[in-house]
Amino acid sequence: MCICGKKESFEECCGAIISAKRSAETPEELMRSRYSAYVQANGSYLLESTVKENRFADDVALIEEFSNAVEWLKLDVLNAAGSQVEFKAYYRDNEGIQVLHEKSNFIQEDGVWRYKDGELYATKIERNESCPCGSGKKFKKCCM
Repeated sequence: MCICGKKESFEECCGAIISAKRSAETPEELMRSRYSAYVQANGSYLLESTVKENRFADDVALIEEFSNAVEWLKLDVLNAAGSQVEFKAYYRDNEGIQVLHEKSNFIQEDGVWRYKDGELYATKIERNESCPCGSGKKFKKCCM
């Protein structure tokens, strides 16, 4: 299973995109590969998969520092339509389980899908949701 949650192996799914063996065919594929890159703390790929106008070399170290400081738990793609992908990425930090909820915008630049920007939502994990840790229990009876 791939880091992004799809059934294919990492090498066939996100790994092939991250290693440039193939390009992301859709914004969702790119977003999934970017999530996998966060899990791997691959700041260079995250910078490369961003539109040129939003690339800042200093971001690589910041991304890697953040990614290494948390435990990534899972990715839920909520909606993928046109050039937008809405998702929730769950991770554990010193304060417990957190959720990053974003609607991301992607554009094609030089014929390749790239991340442009996104709108973040202040979302909390609901008590009766299944726990993002994968236990199968409700959040309130597990990691809350």
